[in-house]
Amino acid sequence: MAKIGKIATGLVTENARPVLPAPVFHDPLHHINIFQGNCLEILAAIPDGVVDLIFADPPYFLSNDGITCQAGKMVTVNKGDWDRSRGVEVNHEFNRAWLAACQRVLKPDGSIWVSGTSHVIHSVGFAMQQLGFKLLNDISWVKPNPPPNLSCRYFTHATETIIWAAKNKRSRHTFNYRLMKDVNGGKQMKSVWPILPPTRPEKRFGKHPAQKPTALLDRIIRASSDEDQVVLDPFMGCGTTTVAAIRAMRRAIGIELDGQFISTTLSRITDELVFVSVAAMALQIDLDPNHRSMDRSMGSGTRAMDTLKPGRLLRTERSFYFIGTFRREVVFSVVADDIEEAMRKFSASTQSGLEVLLVVKTETEIYLAQAK
Repeated sequence: MAKIGKIATGLVTENARPVLPAPVFHDPLHHINIFQGNCLEILAAIPDGVVDLIFADPPYFLSNDGITCQAGKMVTVNKGDWDRSRGVEVNHEFNRAWLAACQRVLKPDGSIWVSGTSHVIHSVGFAMQQLGFKLLNDISWVKPNPPPNLSCRYFTHATETIIWAAKNKRSRHTFNYRLMKDVNGGKQMKSVWPILPPTRPEKRFGKHPAQKPTALLDRIIRASSDEDQVVLDPFMGCGTTTVAAIRAMRRAIGIELDGQFISTTLSRITDELVFVSVAAMALQIDLDPNHRSMDRSMGSGTRAMDTLKPGRLLRTERSFYFIGTFRREVVFSVVADDIEEAMRKFSASTQSGLEVLLVVKTETEIYLAQAK
């Protein structure tokens, strides 16, 4: 646990490893750390044996100026310079380098999952064998609705392979067998997983060209780790692994080079962590002079609610709720005409020293009901 604390604070380890840069996002309450930079440099600064589970979605080296079909349109397969092949030997050395770095930070009984297509997964598997990983399973992720093959010279690419491996031959890896059996309707889960690609809501804050569905990462994390354990993603992308880890009550470390994808990740994390509950109380006053303790709303001589219509607007009230960064709750609330006035009142309050994550505004309108 002490070593994990050093990850959060950026201290030099006892082995004089490189200094870990300050995370671009650090949530001590939920144990989330997001780092921006080259994964080899960030991993080199993390102490030995502090991570329970790694999921990695490395470059597939697919960007070869080809074309594919997306939403019925012909588009380029190029994802960025990071996905362009440097040649078989260079690609393999890169895979071996980051896998060795991941192996070092894994705990003795930790495990790693790596996804890829035929362009990279064979190199990953060979590098794992060279480094002494213990290969456990190769999962076939089946995409039920893959894009068509435009050249009509190959079978339609409808799967990705995910290799699951333990740190070494001596590792006693975690496998929540009973949970996976329950998820699979009481039957042993097979190594073929039909799971839909990311849904539209998963992309509402932005998307990554190689984005994985949350359902896939949720299954991986719950299958091979336990609550409160550390999950690391060295190629974080738009943060699907982090989101799945949060939902599964795991600690999360993410590493990503691209600032745009980090921004998307932070939006997704915020959406997961902020929960606002607003309760409204209604005060009913009986103006009937012939007062009795009974409900006469549907009886003779009274008007049912369906005979009423909104009338004159009596009052509009705006309320602002300040949500804390570390205390994920309403730390201050105020009635104000606009956000500027609300911020002034917050600054003048005893809570002004608290760090605020966001402000929620609600509006209430009160009307005088009239007969239809």
